[in-house]
Amino acid sequence: MAFGDASDLYNYFRMAYDVASLLRHTRWSRERLLDYQDKRVREIVRYAFDNVPFYHDKFLKSGVRPDDVKSVADLNRLPIIRREELQENSGRIISSEFDSNRLNVVSTSGSSGKPLITYLTKREDEFRKAKLLRPHIVCGQKPWDRWVLIEPTRHIKRLGRLQRVLGFYAPVFVSIFDDVARQASSVEELDPEVLDGYSNSLFILAEEVERRSIKTIRPRFIMGGAELIDGASRRFVERVFDAPFFDQYASEELQMIAWQCPEKEEYHIDADSIVMQFVDEEGEEVAAGERGELVCTSLFNYAMPFVRYALGDFGVPSEQASCACGRSFPLMKVIEGRKDSMIVLPSGRRVPALVFGWIMEFYRFYRNIYQYRIVQKRVDHLRVFIKKKNGSADEREMELELVRHMKKMLDLSEFEVTVEVEFVDEIPLDKSGKLRKVVSELE
Repeated sequence: MAFGDASDLYNYFRMAYDVASLLRHTRWSRERLLDYQDKRVREIVRYAFDNVPFYHDKFLKSGVRPDDVKSVADLNRLPIIRREELQENSGRIISSEFDSNRLNVVSTSGSSGKPLITYLTKREDEFRKAKLLRPHIVCGQKPWDRWVLIEPTRHIKRLGRLQRVLGFYAPVFVSIFDDVARQASSVEELDPEVLDGYSNSLFILAEEVERRSIKTIRPRFIMGGAELIDGASRRFVERVFDAPFFDQYASEELQMIAWQCPEKEEYHIDADSIVMQFVDEEGEEVAAGERGELVCTSLFNYAMPFVRYALGDFGVPSEQASCACGRSFPLMKVIEGRKDSMIVLPSGRRVPALVFGWIMEFYRFYRNIYQYRIVQKRVDHLRVFIKKKNGSADEREMELELVRHMKKMLDLSEFEVTVEVEFVDEIPLDKSGKLRKVVSELE
């Protein structure tokens, strides 16, 4: 059997080395961790200033030069960067050392419906995959566990060739676009030892499993994330599957950010790859136990650095000095944000907002969109507002393709749901004062 060329093998073992190193880092002393962060902050700030036009100008405008940033504490001298700024400066946010056409690409619209393209070197992409595995291994996942992941099946392309062939920490995908009855049957047939997916999708699956009195889906544990899930819903999922539910917090830009260990107390911050700050409305860091907006500095993104990047979510720095598990990474409490609506189709099927995020990402004209919002006014009617980028594609062509694409992805008949597309100059805040990508106005 051919496993690919020598570079495949090398990259595979390099990722295995990354995983081992990341696991060791969780046992570092707090002093060693802080020293490491200070060193990497100095390096990334210097690199961004020297190689990325956007940051070079931004730092100069703030009156800060790389020599002024000697530690994590000095990050507060730098401005907070928001998604809109990166969108508006898309041609100036990639390092001059790289050709964007030769970089890997991931995209996200987050909860705001504003697409952002993130560029990565192959090495950075490998490191992200290693980061993704760490909480799974901490929670007890073994290399050849049957790992079932409810996500877009296209994500199988993100697995390395050897990973797919050997089945080493390789998930089997169940399509998030399938209706829940089909998902339940697929999961039952696959008999997972680890069940993974978006939190709300897992909740909907648990409801279907209980309704059908399926007793054979018994994973050792469940990994959820991407969406906020309340305590009652989490306990329901745990009861139905008779397994502990561990939550993760991640973003497409930075990959894994924080995660729960088997103690399930709070979230361990990935402090060896990210500096997380919690800031108030004035941009000042809040005290432990106080709510603050999450602002992150990546310690591994060089092709497209993220320095003091506001995620648009909120959290609480823990008052606990350490976790009972003994790992040294700092802790954070409940995350607030990412609260989008659930769309209900005429069949009664409920579709989480994140599913629409993937539908839009796979849309042919996704890169021509500056912002979008999907509004459900009736069970058989969806209205899509689109703010195009300047000089974008033909609106009629975009409209016809989106209607066709959305109905295909949701497996809708021609007249089951009306999809109306409207191009606008601006998309205002919703009634709650938030900028959400999916809004249901059904009572």
